[in-house]
Amino acid sequence: MRVALIGYGKMGQAIEKVLIERGHSVPFAISIDNPEDLNKITTETTDVAIEFTAPEAAFSNIMSCLKNGVPVVSGSTGWLDNFKEVENYCTVNKTGFFYASNYSLGVNIFFQLNKILAKMMNGRGYETGMVEVHHTQKLDSPSGTAITLAEGMIEGLSDKSGWVNSKATNASDISIISERTENVPGTHIIEYESEIDKIRIEHIAHNRKGFALGAVLAAEFLAGKAGVYSMDDLLKF
Repeated sequence: MRVALIGYGKMGQAIEKVLIERGHSVPFAISIDNPEDLNKITTETTDVAIEFTAPEAAFSNIMSCLKNGVPVVSGSTGWLDNFKEVENYCTVNKTGFFYASNYSLGVNIFFQLNKILAKMMNGRGYETGMVEVHHTQKLDSPSGTAITLAEGMIEGLSDKSGWVNSKATNASDISIISERTENVPGTHIIEYESEIDKIRIEHIAHNRKGFALGAVLAAEFLAGKAGVYSMDDLLKF
């Protein structure tokens, strides 16, 4: 496939390496140095675009590609207030979009374990909370992965209805504590604690390769499809 990269930081470069290893070509790698090339991503030049950029740029980048008929795989977070608009555009115009807050196979297994654990812990008298740790270049807080985890917990815990990016003062909120440290690809810790004991599950990413491979697999999955998809569709959870 011809896969355009929108966002050419550490993540974009890791994705490029996996693409080339799997026999794909990269006609464009869009960064702050060549934003004008975004308009060149069309069906004549590109089969799929993979977009990992800053929250303030993601929505316009995604819509630019979709309006040119190019399906998009996005891993950007912090822009999801506009998700419904993307979904509606894809439905009306029969184009393709794939979104995940995290493309790692391990993290997506962790998402499922988190939901199961929340249902098991419901009504058991434990307090719960989360810590997420990322590199200092991470622009959004909390991470999209942490938000997805919190939403999974809320599904299973009848006494929780929201989350806050601080120590919770309302019993109905899940506390998400965000820490930023040099050279940490991503760590997410969920705890349930009572006066008797503590239960903890944790996912630690050692590097970006898992995220990059997942994004490429998503691009291979999306090519030629219309509609809106997620990792649940790709992994058949």
